[in-house]
This record gives sequence, structure tokens and C-alpha cells, in this order.
Amino acid sequence: MNRPPEDSAPGDNTTWLPEERVRLAEAAAGPSFDLSICLNEPIHQLGGIQSYGALLALDDTGVVTVASANCAAVLGVSPEELVGSPIVAVIGADGMAAVESTLAAPTGDRGVTLLSVEGTEFDVTVYRSDDYRVLEFEPASTGRPFTFSRFYPSLRATLTRLQSGHGVLDVCATAVAEIRALTGYDRVVAYRFEGRDGPGEVIAESVSDQLDPWLGLWFPATDIPPQARTLYERNWIRVIGDVDDATAALIPPLLAHTGRPLDLSDSTLRTVSGFHLEYLRNIDVASSMSVSLLREGQLWGLIACHGLTPRRLSPEIRAACELFGVMLSLQLAALQDAESAQARQRARQALSRLVTALDADITASVTGNGQLLGELVDADAVALYIDGETTLVTGSHELVTDEELAVLRRHLPSLDAGRVWSSDFLGELAPELEALAPAVCGALALGVSGSEDLIVWLRSERHTARTWATDPAAPVRLGPHGERLTPRGSSAVYRAIVRGHSLPWTTADVAVAEEFGHAVTEVMARQSARLAALNTELSRVNNDLHTFAHVAAHELKEPLRGIANSATFITEDVADTLDPVTVRRLDTIRGLAKRMDELINSLLHFAQLGRAELHREEIDLRQATDRALEIAGARLDEQRVTLTLPEPGIILSADPDRLQEVLINLLVNAAKYAREEEPREVAVGAVTQSSGVHAFFVADNGIGIPGTDLQDALRLFRRLHPRGTHGGGHGAGLAIVDRIVNRHGGRLWLDSTPGVGTTVWFTLTAAPDQGLSHQDRP
Repeated sequence: MNRPPEDSAPGDNTTWLPEERVRLAEAAAGPSFDLSICLNEPIHQLGGIQSYGALLALDDTGVVTVASANCAAVLGVSPEELVGSPIVAVIGADGMAAVESTLAAPTGDRGVTLLSVEGTEFDVTVYRSDDYRVLEFEPASTGRPFTFSRFYPSLRATLTRLQSGHGVLDVCATAVAEIRALTGYDRVVAYRFEGRDGPGEVIAESVSDQLDPWLGLWFPATDIPPQARTLYERNWIRVIGDVDDATAALIPPLLAHTGRPLDLSDSTLRTVSGFHLEYLRNIDVASSMSVSLLREGQLWGLIACHGLTPRRLSPEIRAACELFGVMLSLQLAALQDAESAQARQRARQALSRLVTALDADITASVTGNGQLLGELVDADAVALYIDGETTLVTGSHELVTDEELAVLRRHLPSLDAGRVWSSDFLGELAPELEALAPAVCGALALGVSGSEDLIVWLRSERHTARTWATDPAAPVRLGPHGERLTPRGSSAVYRAIVRGHSLPWTTADVAVAEEFGHAVTEVMARQSARLAALNTELSRVNNDLHTFAHVAAHELKEPLRGIANSATFITEDVADTLDPVTVRRLDTIRGLAKRMDELINSLLHFAQLGRAELHREEIDLRQATDRALEIAGARLDEQRVTLTLPEPGIILSADPDRLQEVLINLLVNAAKYAREEEPREVAVGAVTQSSGVHAFFVADNGIGIPGTDLQDALRLFRRLHPRGTHGGGHGAGLAIVDRIVNRHGGRLWLDSTPGVGTTVWFTLTAAPDQGLSHQDRP
């Protein structure tokens, strides 16, 4: 973009006037400024360098293939003479050896060496680019020779003061003061970026008295476009000596084998984008330096230096500032690591207690330890999405309702167990999530078991007032050259409240959540393995019991029949000779054999209910009751018990034969345990629970069951009354009913008062409530 026009005369290639670069920038932008041009400008291939130095690029044979247009003024040799000539003719054999040695140094492919051209000394930066060896010549600074022992004490004192800082802000405040003293710039500020591509905040500043302070100001992300951030990550330092510098173009402007300008990503002298130069002029900056602050190779922030007059820095000062940037980055990383370590230690203490509390029921474990979840990761609420159920573990429904949690779940990703996802701006996921603000703006989700099961920490909106150096929504405004990128200045402060964002989730938050996820996964894996082993064992035992029940039944029935038949034969054969006592004893033997046979039949039936396959159908409860009356009706009539039938149209899904068995048993029980006085009544019906599940009932006004015996009434062969009373029986009826209900996936429970009556409740699907309110009861 900053190359000269194609129709420029050859003699005009030496320098570009500032007005020409402004014209070119405006021509590229057009009458209405297109910010995307600035954001996509190839600033590493602008085809020129700052004119106080000169550039030569050599091919692999040492021949100069590219030269800056100002070589005659800087080196005393014209670019036309240099291009195509061996570099040895300019710097000599010793100079070439110094270049090769610098490139071969273990410090990397970039370094500085001292070379002499025509008797003049130059500080030469050497690096590789596009298969070329690039040499950048700067006139050697005064004060030669450089003596490290003279320079080191002040640098060491500076680094010592830097390392004594106790926090990020403290360290950055020390850094800007020291760099300003070292370089002489009029303003030195420390920026901290919000995320890799986010805006920057001035967190520390050292400024001369005649300049307004910037401390606390925010600058839009567009101030430093992505390609500039990439170069800051590649180079620790960037110096602009004079914003009005006459850029020296490269000759030839395009490389023959690529058709593009030489890549100057590692250049010290690289020219400056016209957009950035305009930016600097608009804040009255004549010279600048930027020192990168990196965190794990990514741009964390910048030390930005501004001078009101042009300023050149010697290679020694630049090297010191670069070292300073490295040391400051390490110190900031150490401070942040220490803060993260402390946070992780506190979280791990909560994690240890939380993991100890985990058991097979993850939902119950987590729900019962909501406070520890809050200590694990700082959040305003914690929600569980487990097995299709949503539970708010901490926080209140005044903050977020179940309906809002359901909306949120639809937009959260599916995560494998132990995987973590986070966002501090949920509104960017979907428009309907914007409605959750300000109560819920950020979420940290942890996958638990299935891909749909999540633990989610929620954060409310962060109420942060930011003072911007310009309106971040309008980085472009009308300036002296039309609609331009015209930023800042103390007179253009803009204040805004950042909406829709929560406090960002830190790496420590994510790490602790991941650790908890690993613990949950491990517990669930162990539990799954244990359950698999138990199921295998249970299946084997059930098969053994089923086999035993059938074998035992058949083996027992044969001798029982023999005992009963023998007693009958004795009675018939010698009835006239037996005394009454013997006859009574033989009758007892036959009765006991018959009772034993009935018990075995009940036991076999009970065992078979656990294995028999159900064949569900849609059944009308009234019709099912009518069928049951074909068998149970006689007993009800015998005891003069009046039956109230259910309303027609109550439909349930059940196995017809098993449902008939349930109703027969319960109706027969109502007859057996009817009260002495009349009226004697029994009713069959259904109510709808608050959960929406139908609960069916058979209610009588009989003798009732004491509360202490309610559980015993459901046990197999457990009678609550002496044998022979209330119509006899073996105590298997309610146990069989309970078994049938369980096979349908439902539950059975009793509601009884002695002398008032008994209601047997049952569901045929899963029901969360084990009881009903009084107004729901029949």
C-alpha cells in the first residue's frame, strides 16, 4: 500500500513525502473509510524502510538482490551499483565472515554485528527472510566502544526493582518508570489486552507533566489489528524514529521468484503503515517504541513509548529494552502463576472434600455439596443437567428460573465426560440468551457422563464502567483528511458500561473443573465396573434361584402328594378301627400337606412374576375392574361389601392378566378385612399427582392396619392376624401385588388407619411422590 505509484519517475523513488503517504492511504480507503483495509493491510510487506538506515538483501551466493533506495546517502554506494554485485566488495571478507558468524550463533537467526563501509562504522542487524540474508545498516552510535561493565550496573538495578514488585500493577508501574528513564520518551504506558484479540487497558503510566494522563483508559481492539499483534508476538521490540520520516523504497520493489515485496517481519527498520502514522500524528506523537509482553508465546500486553520529538535509539538501548521486555514478561508470568497456584490450592481443598463425598449417585452427591462446588469455581449459581433433569444446586430461582435454565441448555454444547467449555458472553451464542442478562452472562460447563449430562457454573453480568479513549463502536470519524481512522486524544474520552459479559473464566477455573471432571469420571467408571460385576453376579444368582425354585417345587410336591394320599388311604382303609384322636391327626396331616402345596404354588408364582415378560395394552380401569369382579365378586357379596366402580375413560397401560391379578387380590383383601358393622364399602379409582403421573387406588373402610405393620404387610408369607381368621390365606397376596407393580416400573404404598380403613395406592410408571396430599385422596 505504501509503495510509490507505478507512474513515478525513477528519480522519485528515493523518498516518499508524508503528504504522499496520506494521499495513498486515502486513495486506498476511498471517500468513505473501509476499516477492513487497515485490518488486512500486509504491514510486513510494505516495500520500504525508515530512511535513517539502509537495507541490503543477499542471495545464497552473497550477491545483492535488493537494496534500499537511500543506499547512496547512507552507505555512499548507489542501489544501482549494489544490486547484482557481491557484498564482499562492500563489507570485505572480514565483514562477510562476521555476517555468517552472526547468523550461525546459537541465539537464533537474528543478531547485531559491527561492520565498516568506506571507513564508516555501522551497527548491522542480520537476519534471514524469503531465502535471503538481510543486512540492515544503521550509523554506529556515539560512545564507542560499548562497555558492558559500564552499562550492566544500571540495568541490574532496574531488573532488581522490577523483581521486587508484589503484583501485576505494581510491577508494570515500576517497568514504565524505568523504561522512560532509560529511553527518555515523554510517555510510557503499559497496556493489558483483554484476550488475544480484545481491547487494551492502560494499567500503568509514566508521563511528562505537559501531557494528560491515560491511566485507566481503554483503547479499541482496532487500534492494534491482528497482523500487527502477530508481528508483536514475533518481535519483542518495534521502534519508529520519526513519524514524518521519508520512507526509503526497496529496489526492486518485487522479488522475482515470488512477485511480492521482501518480507520484513523481522526487520528493525521496516517502514510504517500510513494508517498507523496518521494514528500517531493525531495524538501528537513524533516517535515511538513498543515492547511486547508475552505470555506462553501470545501477546498479553505492550509497553508503549511515545516521544513528542523524533528519537533514535541505539542498538544497545534497544537490546536493553528487549531484555527488559523479556524479564518483565517472565516476572508477570511468575506473578500470574503464583496467583493461579494460590487459587488452585484453595480450589483443590474444596475438590478434595468434594471428591471424598462422591458416591454412585453423582446427582445426589453433587446436589448435597453445592457449597463445595461454589468453592471449587467462583460462580453465582451452579446447575446440573443429569439424565434429562435440571437441578439448581446453588443460587436462587430469583436469579435464574427453570425455564431459563432449559433455554440455556439448548445452546450449550454436548461434552464428553471430563471435557470443559466456557464463555463469558453467552449473548453471542444465540439472541435468546441475551435475554438472560444481566442475571446470567457467562457459563463454564463440564461434561459428566453421557454427552448430554453437564455441571454448569454460571456468572452474572460484570458491572464494569470503562473509560474509552474513543467511542469503541465508532473508531472512524471525520478528520482533517476526510473520513479517517482518527483516534483519541484527551479531549475524546468516551465512557461506557460493558454489558452482557461476565467475569472471564481463568485458566485456573478451567483446570480445576477439568480435575473435578476426571474425578467424577473415575468414580463413575469404578461404579460402572462394580455394577457390571454385581449385575453379572445377580444374574447368576437369579438364574440359580429360579432353577432352585422350580426344582424344589417339583421335588417337594411329589412327597407332599404322597403324604396327603397316604393319610387319606389310612383314613379310608381302617376308618372303623381308628380312634378319634388318630383320625384328627390324620386330618391335620392332610391339611398341612395341602397348605404346604399352596405355599409352594404361591412361591413359584412369586418367582415367575420376576421373570415373566409383560405385554402392555391400553386398558380402561372400569372394564378391568368388571373382569376382576368375575372372580372377586362372590367374596364381596359374601361379606356384603358394596363396590364403587371407577369412572369410565380412565386409561392405563398394563399387562391385562397381571392387572386383573392385582385387582382381584386387593378386592378379596377388602372383603376379608371388612369391618363388622355395616355399611362395608370398597372403591376403585385414580387421581393425578402433581407430577402428572396417575396414581390408582383400591380403598376400603375395613379394620385397617397399624402404622407399625404397614411395611410388614408387603412381605411374602407375612400375616398380620392369626391363621384361620379373616378368611385365612398365606400372606402372599400383597407381596404378589407389589411385585407386579414393580415389574411395571411403578410403586405401591399403603395409607391406613386402624378402625377407619385402608387405601392401597399404586402407579404403573415411575412416580416421584410416594404419597398424596389429603385433598387428592378418595
